[in-house]
Amino acid sequence: MEDLVAGERSRTGDADTDGEAAVDGRRKVRSFWKELPILVGIALVLALVIKTFFVQAFSIPSESMQNTLQPGDRVLVDKLTPWFGSKPQRGEVVVFHDPGGWLPEKAEKPNAVQKALSFVGLMPSADEKDLIKRVIAVGGDTVECSGSGPVKVNGKAMGEPFIYPGNTPCGDKPFGPIKVPKGKLWVMGDHRQDSQDSRYHQDRPGGGTIDEDQVIGRALVVAWPVSRWALLPVSR
Repeated sequence: MEDLVAGERSRTGDADTDGEAAVDGRRKVRSFWKELPILVGIALVLALVIKTFFVQAFSIPSESMQNTLQPGDRVLVDKLTPWFGSKPQRGEVVVFHDPGGWLPEKAEKPNAVQKALSFVGLMPSADEKDLIKRVIAVGGDTVECSGSGPVKVNGKAMGEPFIYPGNTPCGDKPFGPIKVPKGKLWVMGDHRQDSQDSRYHQDRPGGGTIDEDQVIGRALVVAWPVSRWALLPVSR
């Protein structure tokens, strides 16, 4: 009799244990779904902070930087070092805001999802008017290019191995000599005959130069597609 009672107690104890385990499982599931919005919120905040202060992705829309960059490439841009006073240097590939009139109006407008993902930095900028070019000369430099080139900065010919095959350093737009004002930059695309850069905006305020303050940051790496992953070295 005692053995039977003990057995019944054992079975009852097992049932109680199983019940507690099931309750714990349900609690864990409920806890996960309660915590998920918090985790998503933290991830979005981190993405926004990274985009604002550290690194941002940008999409290459045109052929103006070929063959260094191809249309559709995604580049990562360093936004951190400018916070510590770093200035753009000759040879760097930089992303900058449209100084005004360099870009045509976009016919297509991004949808709400694209805007949201762009805002937090989870996809390249969808509607901001930004450009990417190479810094050729900085404030205080004298830059010029005549005939078939080369481009000269302060009287010294630049080595430009990145120029698109078949192009000349001046492209079809010789210029200068031009004295770049302090705090300004002279920028050009690597595809010289397919780049509406400083050469083509000399009739605008600044004489074709852009303000250093308009620079978002230096493009560091081609991050996408994976087959084109590469660092973007500084070429002087």
